[in-house]
Amino acid sequence: MTKNSSLIHTVWDCKYHVVWIPKYRRKVLYGKLRHYLGDVLHELARQCESRIIEGHLCIDHIHMCIAIPPKHSVSEVVGFIKGKSAIAIARDVGGKARNFVGQSFWARGYYVSIVGRDEDMIREYIRNQEAEERRLEQISLLK
Repeated sequence: MTKNSSLIHTVWDCKYHVVWIPKYRRKVLYGKLRHYLGDVLHELARQCESRIIEGHLCIDHIHMCIAIPPKHSVSEVVGFIKGKSAIAIARDVGGKARNFVGQSFWARGYYVSIVGRDEDMIREYIRNQEAEERRLEQISLLK
């Protein structure tokens, strides 16, 4: 049985599998940025009253299992996280001191699906992303 969360008049268990990529699917999510971005994403989710249950930053995309309360839409939360994280990256990692509004770090869209009863399978899939990337890289080197 899963642990349900609650609002004043609502008991809920709404979890989503969300994936998005940097603009042009650049391979930029590594090193200092990777460690920095993990903390930023958790803090931004908390500001939207959401919680990242499981997440993985691959070199060219992000997977996360996120619990979003029913009073917020998925597009609202994901848009907030993507927008504010792009600003944080520009200011703290990119060295832009002033308000950064020119370029965007993330591509426009994202993938989302409802987790439902497959939560354990999706969480395992997210955990195994790095091993799968290495396996695919090895295969491409052999060709």
